[in-house]
Amino acid sequence: MKLTLIRHTRLQVPDGVCYGHSDIDVSASFMDELERLQNKLSGEQFDAVYASPLQRCSKLAHALGFDYQIVHDDRLKELHFGDWEMLAWSDIPRELFDVWAQNYADLAPPNGETFAALQQRGIAFIDECLQNHVNQHILVVTHGGMIRALIAHALNMQLKGLFRFQVDHASVTRIDFSGTVPRIEFVNR
Repeated sequence: MKLTLIRHTRLQVPDGVCYGHSDIDVSASFMDELERLQNKLSGEQFDAVYASPLQRCSKLAHALGFDYQIVHDDRLKELHFGDWEMLAWSDIPRELFDVWAQNYADLAPPNGETFAALQQRGIAFIDECLQNHVNQHILVVTHGGMIRALIAHALNMQLKGLFRFQVDHASVTRIDFSGTVPRIEFVNR
């Protein structure tokens, strides 16, 4: 199975704001970013399309125009930042943020979730797709955190290195799960 992962386009949110599970709309640049994505995906054929149910992913999945029923899956959502959702990063108490940043894999923001929990959601999604989509090419419209977590899973690396990967808005990443070990074909195209 091949998995093509797309990060949603830019959002209608000020720079420096913490968001994850918050359902934020796409920005005014949506149509330009969509056109660039369509060019990147030109000629691609997919057997199924999945998306996070948050509107920034759902809108993009529908706008891409593939003639497939889009399956929305809660497991594809971004990290839940709990009490930090929609706060400016600079408004989060520095001592809390610093502790979390040292171990975001295993520590959650207050009333949020850990990156390990996010990754487990992603792995469960992958495992189900591997059973249901053998030798197929799947398109997934999701979030930067999920894409990083799935890359880390495919590379069997610790979550502590997640932010070593640049995952731009409206970028494309592909992982091939058809061999004995997953293979990263490309990241952030």
